[in-house]
Amino acid sequence: MEYLTREQIINDLQQSYQPYIDKFGIEDIGIFEEEGQDDQYYIGYTARKEGKTYHIHTPFKKNDKGELTPIKNEWTIESDEPQREDIHGFRDIESALREI
Repeated sequence: MEYLTREQIINDLQQSYQPYIDKFGIEDIGIFEEEGQDDQYYIGYTARKEGKTYHIHTPFKKNDKGELTPIKNEWTIESDEPQREDIHGFRDIESALREI
């Protein structure tokens, strides 16, 4: 397992902002981060499309140095709409962005 720093992962994600905005009609996009339980950490995007906000993320495992490695290649979409359930199982970020 290769561990990367949080900054390396975020820098990689930020490189994709403009193409995603253009390709998927995203109004606004930024980085999403959330500390999970135990050694879990979630990183991805917060995207706004058609006035709705979505958190699209994938899980990482954090080691004792604070470095991260992906747990599995699966993206989840969370909506800010409380009645809407999370959608799991996207194999890549583009599939998730297409869904919103």
